[in-house]
Amino acid sequence: MTTLADYSKRGIAGMNEGSLKWLALNRNQQISNMSLSRPPAGMLNFDCSLTPVLIYLNDHKAETLSGVVAAAEAFARDNNSDDIRFLLAAGNAGIEAATNIVIESAQYKMLAWVYGVVALLCLITFRSIRTVTCIIVPLAFTSVLCQALMAWLGIGIKVATLPVIALGVGIGVDYGIYIYSRLETYLKQGLSLHDAYFSTLRSTGKAVAFTGLTLAIGVGTWVFSPIKFQADMGILLTFMFLWNMLGALVVLPALARLLVRPAPRTETAGQPATTRVAA
Repeated sequence: MTTLADYSKRGIAGMNEGSLKWLALNRNQQISNMSLSRPPAGMLNFDCSLTPVLIYLNDHKAETLSGVVAAAEAFARDNNSDDIRFLLAAGNAGIEAATNIVIESAQYKMLAWVYGVVALLCLITFRSIRTVTCIIVPLAFTSVLCQALMAWLGIGIKVATLPVIALGVGIGVDYGIYIYSRLETYLKQGLSLHDAYFSTLRSTGKAVAFTGLTLAIGVGTWVFSPIKFQADMGILLTFMFLWNMLGALVVLPALARLLVRPAPRTETAGQPATTRVAA
């Protein structure tokens, strides 16, 4: 940590042949003024009303920054007065700490808006809350697992990493819509849920699996990048592409088995048996 007082000590020692015995603050106001006659740039403003306290950190992890902010705020509460005030300043660590505070309060709002918009559009399209549940639950499960993976790998939620979760939702909902649309079509044709599911896997399921694997393999090569951010994004995107694909192919039909039950077939004279999807 460096303050203006440290430069004053060095100035006083320098005026006394560099003797370490003088490396201290002097009670004489004139000597203190002389020691700071030429302060370093940025350590004092023109009207002498502001001076920074520079703190050097071992790292800029979220835990470190939050600890520094908490300690600075506690010190300010205990020592602020009418004559002097301690304020949180800028610098690289200060800007990152402020960014983390904003992201911490905004990430859940962002996810709520993303899932809210997706759920509303799916509700308008399918006109069924049960269908929306079948599509949204696998996405939410993937988002939770992605945040757990980020915590396990030590990847913090920052401005650059926060949109990745929203990106996973945007891509994953496509898989769910494709699978459920085809599944609903087969159910309306009179197939049982078991037969409709396997027919869906043979048609749209192949396309979804191929797309998910292709995207995962493509971004998976980022893991070998020497750029840490790109390598971390490769891990997260690969994970989300694969889990969204598996959620659409496995979890969504399982939820449909529990929530969406076809109505019993009805037969009329001269007409083939038909069925309705109970939404």
